[in-house]
Amino acid sequence: MHIGLIGGIGVAATVVYYQRLTAVMAARNLPLQMTIVHADVQDLLRNNRTDNQAAQAEIYAGLIDQLRGAGADCAAITSLGGHFCFDETVPLSSLPLVSAVSPLDGYLAAQGLNTVGLLGTSVVMRTKLYGQLTQTRAVTLDDEIDSLGQSYVDMAVAGTCSPQLRETFLDAGQRLVDTKGAQAIVLAGTDLNLAFDGKDPGYRVVDALDVHVELLAQLAAGDTDLDEVSATR
Repeated sequence: MHIGLIGGIGVAATVVYYQRLTAVMAARNLPLQMTIVHADVQDLLRNNRTDNQAAQAEIYAGLIDQLRGAGADCAAITSLGGHFCFDETVPLSSLPLVSAVSPLDGYLAAQGLNTVGLLGTSVVMRTKLYGQLTQTRAVTLDDEIDSLGQSYVDMAVAGTCSPQLRETFLDAGQRLVDTKGAQAIVLAGTDLNLAFDGKDPGYRVVDALDVHVELLAQLAAGDTDLDEVSATR
């Protein structure tokens, strides 16, 4: 199956999707058909801040048309923050959309995780991943949602993580474990790999990106039925 990715939101996250998806397929000794289109992170940030779901969905729809024209069989958004208008995009999309949130919910439940801490954009944390974690309780550092969300945006736009920002995120994860009872910290922002990759924070970390990539790899390999895991009109 030909996988279509909406990238650029941000660039670092797109690169990691590309790296990990190609690595998974190489490990299976299978070829990968994939096309990436570039979205503007500033458009996304503006529409996310103003909760303009309709405007961002229209942008996605145009990009998905490009993916369809390139031969893609399905599309995925390489940003959990970018999922804020997922439901609004579905009826406009010319391809089935593969959510990053739905497989994460199932994965957490299968791992027996009853309570998880969330790190990501302000909207992701405030809405507890848009209220779509139905099988696991999500907790956040409520008084720090805005400051942590801004730190995330700063890192995503820059495409790099300073030592200071890294310490901010690692410490936030520890406090979610210590004060909120989180059994694991969910990296609910695809750019958080910049802060956590290669680090052992002393607590369990679940990277939502890896869960999404595994599902996309299953689709690419033909191991999973698209109708069972995608949202369509």
